Amino acid sequence: MNSLYPASIFGRHEFAIRRLHSLTGLVPIGGYLCFHLATNAAVLDGLETYQRRADQIHVIGPTTLFFLEWALIFLPILFHGMIGLIIVTRGKRNLGSYPYAANWRYALQRVTGVIAFAFIFWHVFQMHGWFRFDWWTEQVVRPLGGAVFDPTDVATAPAVIRTSMTVFVLYAVGVLASVYHLANGLWTMGITWGVWTSPNAQRRAGFPCAALGLVLAIAGLGALIKMQTIELPREKENSSVNVEWKMGTGSEPRQMPNPRQNAAGSVPVPILRLPNLQFKEFN
Repeated sequence: MNSLYPASIFGRHEFAIRRLHSLTGLVPIGGYLCFHLATNAAVLDGLETYQRRADQIHVIGPTTLFFLEWALIFLPILFHGMIGLIIVTRGKRNLGSYPYAANWRYALQRVTGVIAFAFIFWHVFQMHGWFRFDWWTEQVVRPLGGAVFDPTDVATAPAVIRTSMTVFVLYAVGVLASVYHLANGLWTMGITWGVWTSPNAQRRAGFPCAALGLVLAIAGLGALIKMQTIELPREKENSSVNVEWKMGTGSEPRQMPNPRQNAAGSVPVPILRLPNLQFKEFN
């Protein structure tokens, strides 16, 4: 009966499970993270470019996309994340006794793994709702504030990021945790698989792994900052609204009077307060 417990299964097949855990971290999860951050970085060239990237992905159809997502992304992430949690709970914490650089990388790899797993779990629910069934989306996800991303209107993604500074910070932390976990995991994977075993080889391998992490971090944070500052279509529409106040003579702009102070018998005109408005008089 003890073999039914995950810890017992992990102990009996630890070598094979750890190898599969390491492999799924690179393919397909690591590859998809690079692809996903590169896709989101298209927003740096504007919403039109970002929309074209989204259209290229979703043109394959929702059914095909559903099976591809679960077979190549979500199931590997669930496997990698759950095995990672088992590894974290079984690991020994000795950072206080041995505060060396390698020990810091070991600790950060596990901390960022937990953060990334929780972030992905929340991010997928918020943007897509996990599943693409209509009843699930309408009855469960959207009442809880999920499935807000519309692939036909990519402006919904920046709208989520700029909901509050808390959301922006959570996304920044999640992106950085995911990037570090991939870059450092690639380096440790080379050790696990015997690609670089000597100290010199490990030191040399650290440079391209660090460079990959830096590029991905810049792409991810750059996209987030752009989403936070980009002008959305609704803002453009609102900023182009012109309100004209027609009263009296003359054409020069002047301070608008309070409608409550109008002469007796006049009809107060409501004032619409919008940014950068100019009020003019016309003959």
